[in-house]
Amino acid sequence: MNMSLDIPSTPVRSEPDELVPSRYAVQVGEIDVLVISDGVLPLPTKMLGHNADSAARAAWLKDMFLPPDAFDWSLNVVLVHSGDQTILIDAGLGLDPDLNLPRAGQLVKRLASAGIDLASVTDIVLTHMHMDHIGGLLVDGVKDRLRPDLRIHVAAAEVKFWEAPDFTHVDMPPGFPDALRSAATRFANEYRSQLRLFDDQHEVAPGVVVHRTGGHTPGHSVVRLASGDDRLTFAGDAVFTVGFDHPDWHNGFEHDPEEAARVRVRLLTELAATGEQLVATHLPFPSVGRVAVEGDAFRWVPAYWDY
Repeated sequence: MNMSLDIPSTPVRSEPDELVPSRYAVQVGEIDVLVISDGVLPLPTKMLGHNADSAARAAWLKDMFLPPDAFDWSLNVVLVHSGDQTILIDAGLGLDPDLNLPRAGQLVKRLASAGIDLASVTDIVLTHMHMDHIGGLLVDGVKDRLRPDLRIHVAAAEVKFWEAPDFTHVDMPPGFPDALRSAATRFANEYRSQLRLFDDQHEVAPGVVVHRTGGHTPGHSVVRLASGDDRLTFAGDAVFTVGFDHPDWHNGFEHDPEEAARVRVRLLTELAATGEQLVATHLPFPSVGRVAVEGDAFRWVPAYWDY
């Protein structure tokens, strides 16, 4: 694996447009974890809680010093090294010029800047098949650079769902449903022979277990890492920034929002009890922190950066 978590002995030159770090290393016992930013997605703030009272949503945004109309969602992926396996968890947005999201889709470039060869990836775990989790695999030339024996782990229920997806309960900006359908169909067609489907739980590598939660999509999954006494959960889209204060608010991308809220509460309750680390796709980069109970809701406790 072409990856080192050691501090380099000479200064590392950033690319001219890399004014802030785009990767962050975490150690989970013997498991190496690298959180990598795929960029940000500017989306309407209504999508943070489309079932919430507009005044309550505006008050939360004001309390968080966030703009009232558009909110930059972080887009994080994780690279894991366990034993002799190198595992990419989710693959970012890729490129979709029709949606005008030029600040995302940075994964391939940022893997290269971290010294990660795509051919070194032995496994990919997909939390679900929304385009901001699979799009990086659809970028021109990427498939040719991946190893032919690559294993892509995804819940069977997720693949089945995208054969005839239901958008009845979502609240997305125009263009997104069509783009999501198109990306999922193309992904399934291009990578079908490399898919490794599971029902509810699957051990991908020593200490790396993927669990189907459902809710956000029928096959949405989280990835639990465990080594020694250390634990970390990559929650995918089960948790958004507003979900700590308002776990009952429905996100616009949730296909079963009521179940997604139940999944969120169960997961946050468990993480608060265990004290383990949490990383999620759309929490602010580097997204590493813990969960505490706060009254009837929760509190996000970001980790201090280790540098």
